[in-house]
Amino acid sequence: MLRKSPPAMGAILALLFKQAITIDFTRFPGLIAKLDTAATQLDRLGLLPNDDDWVFDFSQQQPFFNTRPGGVANMNAATFPPARKNGLTLAIVQLGPCAMLPPHYHPRAANWVVAICGNTTTWMQEENGAHTITTHLTPMKATIFPAGALHMMGNEACEDAMLVSALTAEDAGTLNIGNIFTNGFDWDWVNAAFGGNILNEQSAADIRPIGTGANWGSRKCMARCGDRDEHASKCDQR
Repeated sequence: MLRKSPPAMGAILALLFKQAITIDFTRFPGLIAKLDTAATQLDRLGLLPNDDDWVFDFSQQQPFFNTRPGGVANMNAATFPPARKNGLTLAIVQLGPCAMLPPHYHPRAANWVVAICGNTTTWMQEENGAHTITTHLTPMKATIFPAGALHMMGNEACEDAMLVSALTAEDAGTLNIGNIFTNGFDWDWVNAAFGGNILNEQSAADIRPIGTGANWGSRKCMARCGDRDEHASKCDQR
């Protein structure tokens, strides 16, 4: 295997890191700054004078609102100015057949999730020594991931799944565990912790992009479901 120079490797890792993560960029930073410095709530309302200012359309949040493989569309302080200082993030999670939200956690918020359609399996571990909690969310069933709890979600069915997710902060933050492959942590030290050659140039190149928050899941599920466009039934969004 060719050895990369430190500058070249840094450039590769930076590119991979951009591909692997999903971020909500602040859309109206000037307006957010004014909302933060407004003296009263009445002053804040004056900065959002139109009825349309108070409507958020999840279906227009591209590329995050999709089912191939899926995505997480967030209504939060970055994407919706009225959310600022109102203490909540609301999200629509869509997972195509065999799609997943890879292992991650939210450093600043608990996460409440309710299934609207489909059949989604979740896994969660809150801390060292805690047992892993597995749930199966069918329509109208819900679970909670406490703040900082490591969790993942997978659609093991051959049809689409949709969930509503609420987080107890308008700036909850998300940290994907897969970032360890591309975030610049020294591979020799990380491999020592894992007890093997887990992180290397090939594993970094193979990590799946999750630019919308979701990616395709297990090969076993994908082999069972076959053509995901042919067999999937879409959730009714009326």
